[in-house]
Amino acid sequence: MSRVITSLANAAVKQVRALHLRKAREETGLFLVEGLRSVLEGVELGARPRLVLYGGKLADHAGLARAADAADDVAEVSPAILAKISRRDNPQMVLGVFDQASTPLDGLADGVLVGLEGVRDPGNLGTIIRTIDAAGGAGLILIGATCDPYSVEAVRATMGSIFAVPVATVTQDQFLAWRATWPGRLIGTSLAARADFHGAGYQPPCLILLGAEQSGLTPALADVCDDLVKIPMRGRADSLNLAVAAGVMLYAAV
Repeated sequence: MSRVITSLANAAVKQVRALHLRKAREETGLFLVEGLRSVLEGVELGARPRLVLYGGKLADHAGLARAADAADDVAEVSPAILAKISRRDNPQMVLGVFDQASTPLDGLADGVLVGLEGVRDPGNLGTIIRTIDAAGGAGLILIGATCDPYSVEAVRATMGSIFAVPVATVTQDQFLAWRATWPGRLIGTSLAARADFHGAGYQPPCLILLGAEQSGLTPALADVCDDLVKIPMRGRADSLNLAVAAGVMLYAAV
């Protein structure tokens, strides 16, 4: 039987609420997952929840039982606690706390990889992770100062794909050292490029590299690309959302 938590002052509730802060996530190595579907995605891919919190209305749900069986700890909580933790008026009825996973560059599989330099928007980052999963991409490399893939906003946007996509987080120097010996093709995006993205050589292993939402790739990374390409703008808009651009490139490559 799970225990029942009714107080916002409970130590476990405070710890879970703190996972909205990057400092707390870095100190504990934990992250928060919202929703039964996403929690089960983690369980089915071999991740063990440290804690599962749920609203009483789901007490007899078969999916909740599977999540609870896999968890180290389970607790029923009030709707007020779920809302406080999620910071939403209509929170998910199941929350899970998991260990973060770290993938080294050399641990990424061959195939089509995506690299992001300096991405700042967690919604874009989460959507890109979801898109890599949907397209069958091999993984993601985050380069330099980026937003946290384990932030609540980013994880929410992945809709469970955070468990399916290997993510390596590196400095620019680490990436450049790896790139010097990596045998695949590096295809970068640039508004100044002359080549259309359709014509790039996407034969795996390859890496699609995109820069920050506002500034694009830095010269240091643009210089080590085998090809620089652009996605044509045929209407009045002069650029695409980063997540949309990543999706267009991915589906050209897979």
